[in-house]
Amino acid sequence: MTSTTIAWLRNDLRLTDNPALSAAMRAGTRVIALYVHETAHGVRPPGAAARWWLHHSLQTLERDLAALGVELTVRTGEPGGIIADLVRDNTVAAVFWNRRYAPGEVLVDAAIKTWLINQGLATQSFGANVLIEPWDIATGQGQPYSVFTPFWKSLKQRAIALPLQQPSARLPRQPQPVDTDYREPCWAAKLGGHWYFGEVAAQRTLADFLDHRVTNYPQGRDFPDSDASSGLSPHLRFGEISPRQIWHTATMAAQMAPEKAAAIDKFLSELAWRDFSYHQLYHRGDIATEPMQPKYGNMAWREADDEFAAWTSGMTGLPIIDAGMRELWETGSMHNRVRILVASLLTKNLLIDWRRGEQWFWDCLVDSDRASNPASWQWVAGSGLDAAPYFRIFNPVTQGSRFDAAGGYVRRWVPELAALPDQWLHNPWEAPQQALAAAGVRLGVTYPAPIVDLKASRVRALEAAAALQRNDLAPKRASRIGIAPAGGGAESSA
Repeated sequence: MTSTTIAWLRNDLRLTDNPALSAAMRAGTRVIALYVHETAHGVRPPGAAARWWLHHSLQTLERDLAALGVELTVRTGEPGGIIADLVRDNTVAAVFWNRRYAPGEVLVDAAIKTWLINQGLATQSFGANVLIEPWDIATGQGQPYSVFTPFWKSLKQRAIALPLQQPSARLPRQPQPVDTDYREPCWAAKLGGHWYFGEVAAQRTLADFLDHRVTNYPQGRDFPDSDASSGLSPHLRFGEISPRQIWHTATMAAQMAPEKAAAIDKFLSELAWRDFSYHQLYHRGDIATEPMQPKYGNMAWREADDEFAAWTSGMTGLPIIDAGMRELWETGSMHNRVRILVASLLTKNLLIDWRRGEQWFWDCLVDSDRASNPASWQWVAGSGLDAAPYFRIFNPVTQGSRFDAAGGYVRRWVPELAALPDQWLHNPWEAPQQALAAAGVRLGVTYPAPIVDLKASRVRALEAAAALQRNDLAPKRASRIGIAPAGGGAESSA
């Protein structure tokens, strides 16, 4: 009888450095690669823009798997039941997957692993989507890290596992249409011109970055009109490339071109921030809904629905904020420096709950990562473990003038201000009426007046944060802290 194995894919849509796929191909003569649009309780469904990327990524993966001789099955539902059906209908002998780390995901995987073992089936999970497993790195006191700098110093001393090669191909098969249970909405068409999907595109993006742009990365990454970012974030989000592949490819590039070494080290530290976010995700509660500093549960957030709507639509009257929000809506992404600015405005100046902003990003970003997105929002809001201090409130005018001095970014995304002189581009409400008229700008008509007074709202935010410092009345909840024993995994330590 033909031996069938299942490689259950999640955020690892690639052939190389995919331990679960490699194990499945070693174990069985027939391999089914399974992807499930999960409806299980506690598993956060991807946002709309991420579903768009996922649809195209799965289409690309089907072609890659066909060349390898592997079948791709895409289902929607509760994964335990779907796997049980496949086991029953295909005489499956083993099921493999690569680990994930969100609390709900860990519980789902642990339950499925227990069921498989009770059925007498072989099953194993692997580390593949972070540089180091969250339980394999700890402070000198054996506790999870809560500050990035010592985490990064410790990580740099570790030997990062080498990525696996692509499994040997079997008899290739003809690619088949894949029903990804996705009906593309009309708004998604605008995203298509900005991205390429799949493992090959991810590898090319990395190579192009290391060859042509990494030298400018440490300085250029702060300037939104500069082409200095790697462009790898959505590829990492869906596992079209692994962090280990990036780490070792970049390290080798630094060795071959020592003049790039310092810039590459800065780039790798940002990759480590992603690992640090997953470290927090695993060891804490649900970081997408619960502040990592419990006192922020008492923050007096404002509802301010009209202001929130203006923020989401890029109509705040603050040019670099509006540019960022419009870039997000048009491309499914946003420059990292501007992400910080729009998050600071929402959570500090407008005093709107960071969870509302995080959910908007979750729905609009093609790279809406389950660890990085909430961890970054909590960093800006001040509620994260290693957060920006409560008194750090980014001024969008000074930030725009500093990092978009020539106005290329604002003029691209806020074209109604394009004719304004640089002097007034980031603060048009202060421009003389003659300058506004010459540029065709009518505040409140062709472009909104600011929805918030930056100085007064800064004072309000500082007062609200200071109140938390004085009156830390929130109950002290236990964290999900626990280092897994040797040989343990995400499921076994849940």
